[in-house]
Amino acid sequence: MANEDTQASTQLKDYIFTSESVSEGHPDKVCDQVSDAIVDAFFKEDPFSRCAVETVTTKNYLGLVGEVRGPESITHEVMEEIARETVKKIGYEQENFHWKNMEVDVRIHAQSVDIAQGVDSANNKDEGAGDQGIMFGYACRETDVLMPAAIHFSHQILKELAEGRHSGALPKILPDSKSQVSLEYRDGMPVRATSVVVSTQHTEDASQADVREMVRPIIEKILPEGWMCPEDEFYVNPTGRFVIGGPDGDAGLTGRKIIVDTYGGAAPHGGGAFSGKDPSKVDRSAAYAARYVAKNVVAADYAERCTIQLSYAIGVSKPISVYVNTHGTGKVPEAALSAAIQKVMDLSPRGIREHLKLNKPIYARTAAYGHFGREAEADGGFSWEKLDLVAPLQKQLG
Repeated sequence: MANEDTQASTQLKDYIFTSESVSEGHPDKVCDQVSDAIVDAFFKEDPFSRCAVETVTTKNYLGLVGEVRGPESITHEVMEEIARETVKKIGYEQENFHWKNMEVDVRIHAQSVDIAQGVDSANNKDEGAGDQGIMFGYACRETDVLMPAAIHFSHQILKELAEGRHSGALPKILPDSKSQVSLEYRDGMPVRATSVVVSTQHTEDASQADVREMVRPIIEKILPEGWMCPEDEFYVNPTGRFVIGGPDGDAGLTGRKIIVDTYGGAAPHGGGAFSGKDPSKVDRSAAYAARYVAKNVVAADYAERCTIQLSYAIGVSKPISVYVNTHGTGKVPEAALSAAIQKVMDLSPRGIREHLKLNKPIYARTAAYGHFGREAEADGGFSWEKLDLVAPLQKQLG
């Protein structure tokens, strides 16, 4: 307990913390969504498909590379059509990036047999991890979805902006946008926004002032009452103009927004991206499991904040380590939490996949506005956000 008390006493309590998000129309997010739409197509046909699909995009071009194992019905032509439909759904019909006219180059091939033999179960060998690596999960009491507040609000701002664009309520807003929220913390909890930044692509006929007044009511809706930042710290399109955007303005790649995808920098990240990967890749599935466990620990009232780290070796089924840190807020010893977690959930790749029911076409929806802090859905989407481990943990720990 002495170490925990020291950690708690030295924990920073008063500070300003910032997180950012990017919209579905950001070039990197275009790539994430295309990669995950292809994963979903494979899982619709075969729930045991293997995918590692990477996408790159620039002016009127989108390329697909990687390796897959699954139904032959998902041909290169089908993948091209999926890419075009995804870009169309996002809303790109611009002169230099148009879903119908862009060049699509597909260079996807079969999965390596060396990787397959390390991952597949055979004889007495259980299904192994698709790679070595470390994965983190995190939860805290800053929001009702047990997510850090700055990243949660950043996502919500852009999601609301996109809904206005798709509905026609904001016809001068175009797909590419970014948000950034800075929050003041007192005694370890957020109390107000100190600054908000939104940069959004817009039509030629919209002025900076026009865009500012379109964005303002969204910020005021998303932030808690009384949290709006001072007027001179409210920045909308600070450069003054943002007409050229999306892949016309900047290249995009799958997996470049891993901090946006997770906790906005409020928790560690193991380094692996999620999109384009099937759940045999622990970069994805174990990160989901770590969030699931951390969220249930906090929801069960064993901690105010919880970080989980899992580690794996390629081809090995059991995790190499299960680390728990409650940041001085724990109500039971962290060693006891680690032991209980491993009793209530099988953290092998197969155990995670089966427990969270990950062999489903549920991934395209994760590829924008964050993989965490979302609603668990009836068809199995965002299953890692459920709180059904609370009772099993309480049975173990009391």
